[in-house]
Amino acid sequence: MPLYFFDTSAVVKHYHTEKGTPEVDKILSEQGSSFYISRLSTVEVQSVFAQKVRTHAIAMQDLQKLQKLFASDVASRLLQVLRMLQGHYREAERLLKKHAPAKSFRTLDALQLAFALDLHRRGLLNHFVCADTRFCVVAQDEGLSVINPENT
Repeated sequence: MPLYFFDTSAVVKHYHTEKGTPEVDKILSEQGSSFYISRLSTVEVQSVFAQKVRTHAIAMQDLQKLQKLFASDVASRLLQVLRMLQGHYREAERLLKKHAPAKSFRTLDALQLAFALDLHRRGLLNHFVCADTRFCVVAQDEGLSVINPENT
């Protein structure tokens, strides 16, 4: 039973068709698999949806539909939301000190990666799903099995 952690860059592809959507939908349709997101992702998804309205990728009237669909997937536990803990913040700091001076690696990505690494250490993660190429490199450097839905 594969265990997946979705970064926001990948999970939003389930709600709006774009490059990588078919691969994300394929993963999310795997029977018996578990799909995790962090509590941070629930906030980031709302920001991405709003950005799509501002950039005219979706119409304003579609925003509420996407928000309801996402909320439904969380409520039905298709996407299992796990809380972030103090240790995730400490680990994110360590990751930023290690990777940010030489790579494009941002605060929220560090928090997501810290969360994914914790899941991995506890045996609750097989694959990290992320659609940000630079972020994928850092996750691979940290030893995670990475799936970039835009590269399949």
